[in-house]
Amino acid sequence: MSRYYVVTGAAGFIGSNIVAGLNAKGIDNIIAVDNLSKGDKFKNLVGCEIADYLDKKVFLEMIEGGELDGSVEAILHQGACSDTMEQDGQYMMENNYRYSLELLRFCLEQEAQFLYASSASVYGGGSVFKEDRQYEAPLNVYAYSKYLFDQVVRRALTEGGSQIAGFRYFNVYGPNEQHKGRMASVSYHFFNQYREHGKVKLFEGQDGYGNGGQLRDFVFVEDVVNVNLYFLDSPALSGIYNLGTGRAQSFNDVAVATVNACRAAKGEAALSLAEMQAQGVIEYIPFPAALKGKYQSFTQADISLLRDAGYADAFHDVAQGVGKYVATLQQRAGV
Repeated sequence: MSRYYVVTGAAGFIGSNIVAGLNAKGIDNIIAVDNLSKGDKFKNLVGCEIADYLDKKVFLEMIEGGELDGSVEAILHQGACSDTMEQDGQYMMENNYRYSLELLRFCLEQEAQFLYASSASVYGGGSVFKEDRQYEAPLNVYAYSKYLFDQVVRRALTEGGSQIAGFRYFNVYGPNEQHKGRMASVSYHFFNQYREHGKVKLFEGQDGYGNGGQLRDFVFVEDVVNVNLYFLDSPALSGIYNLGTGRAQSFNDVAVATVNACRAAKGEAALSLAEMQAQGVIEYIPFPAALKGKYQSFTQADISLLRDAGYADAFHDVAQGVGKYVATLQQRAGV
């Protein structure tokens, strides 16, 4: 009997896209692991083929009890609390850090591949986004939980053994994120705002940036899946890698791409940023006080290590990725 591929956070945003990506490769001996206390997430797996579903607690009990010994080929660990505003540090460290430690221990003992989600949030408010300890300064407990696990991984990498590959996701967007609420991507919120009100809302300028001018490395989830699958097919590659496009774009760019994708679907002509501003299609709102000092106004992945590892595919820019995403959102909304 073939061994299983385990995807944690499988009903979530990136996890469900990875399950679909595995299916596209002809892999369906997948154990989907998640916590369905938010039951609506099941919808993300309806179109996927899996061998079994396990609650996170049951999965951990099976690992600790030895029930999965010898039966796991790889764990693609996407499960985590990703709410950067979560203040319960005890919950965050148990859910993100301790959980990850247990899975790492299991994979090293079993000589199974371990691919996991880190986060660009570990860089904090810095301006250099390179996989090096000197540039890491997390601004919240979510980022710290990811940062601390990366330090454990760095020590494990020096000891060799089976594959360990961590990916510092930058601003990921795409299908299957609707359950994330306020933590869903700005393109998701812009789509819904434009559909309901005919306009989108962006933050006013902050940290020296103009209105809507803050810059982020926005990466389409399809590219995130492709990188994960590339490393799954390359078990000799280990390390911690930035996973972004390598090019920062503004929130204004995302708004323009989203609105114009919606307009194109109706046969309407594209508008420039200036035209959208003049017509009130884009509205700027005060920057939230709760985010001051905890907000990354600029991110741009240095993807040199990823390219050095042999990943050569081009990444979607905002216009391309948002265009695909909006088409999916419209299809699901019955537009």
